[in-house]
Amino acid sequence: MDLLAATLVWLTDPGEWSGAGSIPQRLVEHLVVTLIVVGIAAAIAIPLAVLIGHHRVGGNVVSAVLGAGRAIPTLGLLTLLGLWIGIGVTAPVLALIVLAAPPLLAGAYSGVTSVEAATVKAARAIGMSKRQIIFSVEVPLAFPLIMGGVRSAVVQVVATATLAAYTADAGLGRFIFSGLKTRDYGEMIGGSLLVIALALVLEAVFSFALRVRRSHFLQTTT
Repeated sequence: MDLLAATLVWLTDPGEWSGAGSIPQRLVEHLVVTLIVVGIAAAIAIPLAVLIGHHRVGGNVVSAVLGAGRAIPTLGLLTLLGLWIGIGVTAPVLALIVLAAPPLLAGAYSGVTSVEAATVKAARAIGMSKRQIIFSVEVPLAFPLIMGGVRSAVVQVVATATLAAYTADAGLGRFIFSGLKTRDYGEMIGGSLLVIALALVLEAVFSFALRVRRSHFLQTTT
Protein backbone atom coordinates (compact mmCIF):
# COMPACT_ATOMS: atom_id res chain seq x y z
CA MET A 1 0.00 0.00 0.00
CA ASP A 2 2.88 2.39 0.73
CA LEU A 3 4.22 1.97 -2.81
CA LEU A 4 0.77 2.46 -4.30
CA ALA A 5 0.21 5.60 -2.22
CA ALA A 6 3.63 6.96 -3.16
CA THR A 7 2.92 6.31 -6.83
CA LEU A 8 -0.45 8.07 -6.68
CA VAL A 9 1.10 11.03 -4.88
CA TRP A 10 3.76 11.34 -7.56
CA LEU A 11 1.33 10.97 -10.46
CA THR A 12 -1.09 13.55 -9.02
CA ASP A 13 1.55 16.08 -8.03
CA PRO A 14 0.88 19.24 -10.14
CA GLY A 15 4.59 19.97 -10.14
CA GLU A 16 5.22 16.82 -12.17
CA TRP A 17 2.89 18.03 -14.95
CA SER A 18 4.47 21.40 -15.70
CA GLY A 19 7.87 22.92 -16.24
CA ALA A 20 11.19 21.45 -17.33
CA GLY A 21 11.48 17.70 -16.96
CA SER A 22 7.72 17.34 -16.50
CA ILE A 23 5.66 14.32 -17.53
CA PRO A 24 4.32 15.99 -20.73
CA GLN A 25 7.83 16.97 -21.79
CA ARG A 26 9.21 13.48 -21.17
CA LEU A 27 6.21 11.98 -22.97
CA VAL A 28 6.86 14.10 -26.07
CA GLU A 29 10.56 13.20 -25.97
CA HIS A 30 9.65 9.52 -25.72
CA LEU A 31 7.33 9.77 -28.72
CA VAL A 32 9.87 11.72 -30.77
CA VAL A 33 12.58 9.12 -30.13
CA THR A 34 10.13 6.38 -31.07
CA LEU A 35 9.10 8.18 -34.27
CA ILE A 36 12.71 8.76 -35.32
CA VAL A 37 13.74 5.17 -34.61
CA VAL A 38 10.78 3.51 -36.34
CA GLY A 39 10.99 5.96 -39.25
CA ILE A 40 14.65 5.22 -39.95
CA ALA A 41 14.23 1.47 -39.42
CA ALA A 42 11.16 1.39 -41.70
CA ALA A 43 12.96 3.34 -44.43
CA ILE A 44 15.68 0.68 -44.42
CA ALA A 45 13.86 -2.57 -43.63
CA ILE A 46 10.56 -2.28 -45.51
CA PRO A 47 11.91 -1.48 -49.02
CA LEU A 48 14.57 -4.18 -48.59
CA ALA A 49 11.99 -6.74 -47.49
CA VAL A 50 9.62 -5.81 -50.32
CA LEU A 51 12.37 -6.28 -52.93
CA ILE A 52 13.48 -9.60 -51.46
CA GLY A 53 9.89 -10.79 -51.19
CA HIS A 54 9.10 -9.71 -54.76
CA HIS A 55 11.97 -11.73 -56.20
CA ARG A 56 11.20 -14.66 -53.85
CA VAL A 57 14.89 -15.03 -53.02
CA GLY A 58 16.93 -14.39 -49.90
CA GLY A 59 14.52 -16.00 -47.46
CA ASN A 60 17.42 -17.57 -45.59
CA VAL A 61 19.10 -14.18 -45.32
CA VAL A 62 15.92 -12.65 -43.89
CA SER A 63 15.67 -15.48 -41.35
CA ALA A 64 19.31 -15.01 -40.35
CA VAL A 65 18.89 -11.25 -39.94
CA LEU A 66 15.72 -11.72 -37.90
CA GLY A 67 17.41 -14.23 -35.63
CA ALA A 68 20.48 -12.08 -35.15
CA GLY A 69 18.45 -8.94 -34.54
CA ARG A 70 16.30 -10.59 -31.90
CA ALA A 71 19.28 -12.20 -30.19
CA ILE A 72 21.21 -8.96 -29.64
CA PRO A 73 20.59 -7.59 -26.11
CA THR A 74 19.52 -3.97 -26.50
CA LEU A 75 21.05 -2.83 -23.21
CA GLY A 76 24.38 -4.46 -24.03
CA LEU A 77 24.42 -2.89 -27.50
CA LEU A 78 23.46 0.49 -26.02
CA THR A 79 26.31 0.26 -23.53
CA LEU A 80 28.84 -0.46 -26.27
CA LEU A 81 27.50 2.34 -28.48
CA GLY A 82 27.44 4.72 -25.53
CA LEU A 83 31.10 4.02 -24.79
CA TRP A 84 31.97 4.47 -28.46
CA ILE A 85 29.80 7.48 -29.37
CA GLY A 86 29.45 9.09 -25.96
CA ILE A 87 26.63 10.62 -23.97
CA GLY A 88 23.60 11.70 -25.97
CA VAL A 89 20.60 10.39 -27.85
CA THR A 90 22.53 8.99 -30.83
CA ALA A 91 23.57 5.76 -29.10
CA PRO A 92 20.04 4.77 -27.95
CA VAL A 93 18.59 5.66 -31.34
CA LEU A 94 21.05 3.34 -33.10
CA ALA A 95 20.47 0.55 -30.58
CA LEU A 96 16.69 0.87 -30.92
CA ILE A 97 16.91 0.80 -34.73
CA VAL A 98 18.47 -2.66 -34.41
CA LEU A 99 15.52 -3.62 -32.19
CA ALA A 100 12.89 -2.17 -34.55
CA ALA A 101 14.25 -3.60 -37.80
CA PRO A 102 13.36 -7.32 -37.34
CA PRO A 103 9.56 -6.95 -36.95
CA LEU A 104 9.46 -4.45 -39.82
CA LEU A 105 11.49 -6.77 -42.03
CA ALA A 106 9.38 -9.79 -41.05
CA GLY A 107 6.06 -8.02 -41.64
CA ALA A 108 6.96 -6.66 -45.07
CA TYR A 109 8.60 -9.88 -46.27
CA SER A 110 5.73 -12.08 -45.06
CA GLY A 111 3.20 -9.71 -46.59
CA VAL A 112 4.76 -9.66 -50.05
CA THR A 113 5.47 -13.39 -50.17
CA SER A 114 1.87 -14.10 -49.11
CA VAL A 115 0.58 -12.57 -52.35
CA GLU A 116 -0.49 -15.43 -54.59
CA ALA A 117 1.78 -16.12 -57.55
CA ALA A 118 -1.28 -16.28 -59.81
CA THR A 119 -2.12 -12.68 -58.95
CA VAL A 120 1.37 -11.53 -59.86
CA LYS A 121 1.29 -13.51 -63.10
CA ALA A 122 -2.05 -11.98 -64.03
CA ALA A 123 -0.69 -8.50 -63.42
CA ARG A 124 2.35 -9.27 -65.55
CA ALA A 125 0.14 -10.75 -68.27
CA ILE A 126 -1.80 -7.49 -68.68
CA GLY A 127 1.44 -5.59 -69.22
CA MET A 128 2.23 -4.21 -65.80
CA SER A 129 5.86 -3.32 -65.20
CA LYS A 130 7.86 -4.63 -62.25
CA ARG A 131 7.42 -1.29 -60.48
CA GLN A 132 3.65 -1.34 -61.07
CA ILE A 133 3.37 -4.90 -59.80
CA ILE A 134 5.22 -4.01 -56.62
CA PHE A 135 3.43 -0.76 -55.81
CA SER A 136 -0.01 -1.43 -57.30
CA VAL A 137 -0.44 -5.13 -56.50
CA GLU A 138 1.96 -6.57 -53.95
CA VAL A 139 2.33 -3.69 -51.49
CA PRO A 140 -1.44 -2.94 -51.25
CA LEU A 141 -2.21 -6.63 -50.67
CA ALA A 142 0.65 -6.92 -48.19
CA PHE A 143 -0.34 -3.71 -46.37
CA PRO A 144 -2.06 -5.38 -43.37
CA LEU A 145 1.02 -7.49 -42.61
CA ILE A 146 3.34 -4.54 -43.22
CA MET A 147 1.36 -2.47 -40.75
CA GLY A 148 1.37 -5.39 -38.34
CA GLY A 149 5.16 -5.23 -38.41
CA VAL A 150 5.06 -1.47 -37.87
CA ARG A 151 2.70 -1.89 -34.92
CA SER A 152 4.97 -4.51 -33.36
CA ALA A 153 8.03 -2.31 -33.87
CA VAL A 154 6.36 0.77 -32.38
CA VAL A 155 5.19 -1.07 -29.26
CA GLN A 156 8.61 -2.69 -28.75
CA VAL A 157 10.45 0.59 -29.21
CA VAL A 158 8.10 2.48 -26.88
CA ALA A 159 8.65 -0.13 -24.20
CA THR A 160 12.42 -0.18 -24.67
CA ALA A 161 13.00 3.53 -25.33
CA THR A 162 13.20 3.94 -21.56
CA LEU A 163 16.84 2.93 -22.09
CA ALA A 164 17.39 6.25 -23.87
CA ALA A 165 17.69 7.74 -20.38
CA TYR A 166 20.73 5.52 -19.85
CA THR A 167 22.90 7.83 -21.97
CA ALA A 168 20.64 10.84 -22.59
CA ASP A 169 18.38 13.15 -20.61
CA ALA A 170 15.29 12.20 -22.60
CA GLY A 171 12.12 10.16 -22.41
CA LEU A 172 9.99 8.62 -19.72
CA GLY A 173 12.90 6.44 -18.69
CA ARG A 174 14.32 9.45 -16.82
CA PHE A 175 11.70 8.92 -14.13
CA ILE A 176 12.63 5.25 -13.76
CA PHE A 177 16.37 5.89 -13.57
CA SER A 178 15.94 8.93 -11.31
CA GLY A 179 13.56 7.09 -8.99
CA LEU A 180 15.89 4.11 -8.77
CA LYS A 181 18.90 6.33 -8.04
CA THR A 182 17.17 8.36 -5.32
CA ARG A 183 15.06 5.45 -4.04
CA ASP A 184 11.92 7.37 -4.88
CA TYR A 185 9.94 4.27 -5.78
CA GLY A 186 6.76 6.26 -6.35
CA GLU A 187 8.50 8.09 -9.19
CA MET A 188 10.03 4.88 -10.52
CA ILE A 189 6.74 2.97 -10.56
CA GLY A 190 4.88 6.01 -11.88
CA GLY A 191 7.30 6.28 -14.78
CA SER A 192 6.89 2.58 -15.50
CA LEU A 193 3.10 2.93 -15.51
CA LEU A 194 3.32 5.84 -17.94
CA VAL A 195 5.39 3.74 -20.35
CA ILE A 196 2.91 0.86 -20.10
CA ALA A 197 -0.03 3.20 -20.64
CA LEU A 198 1.63 4.76 -23.70
CA ALA A 199 2.33 1.34 -25.22
CA LEU A 200 -1.28 0.23 -24.66
CA VAL A 201 -2.67 3.45 -26.16
CA LEU A 202 -0.52 3.12 -29.28
CA GLU A 203 -1.47 -0.56 -29.60
CA ALA A 204 -5.15 0.42 -29.42
CA VAL A 205 -4.67 3.18 -32.01
CA PHE A 206 -3.00 0.79 -34.46
CA SER A 207 -5.67 -1.87 -33.92
CA PHE A 208 -8.44 0.66 -34.53
CA ALA A 209 -6.74 2.05 -37.65
CA LEU A 210 -6.28 -1.44 -39.11
CA ARG A 211 -9.92 -2.33 -38.42
CA VAL A 212 -11.08 0.86 -40.12
CA ARG A 213 -8.90 0.20 -43.16
CA ARG A 214 -10.06 -3.42 -43.36
CA SER A 215 -13.67 -2.30 -43.20
CA HIS A 216 -13.08 0.34 -45.88
CA PHE A 217 -11.32 -2.23 -48.09
CA LEU A 218 -14.22 -4.68 -47.79
CA GLN A 219 -16.72 -1.95 -48.65
CA THR A 220 -14.80 -0.89 -51.76
CA THR A 221 -14.44 -4.47 -53.01
CA THR A 222 -18.10 -5.47 -52.58
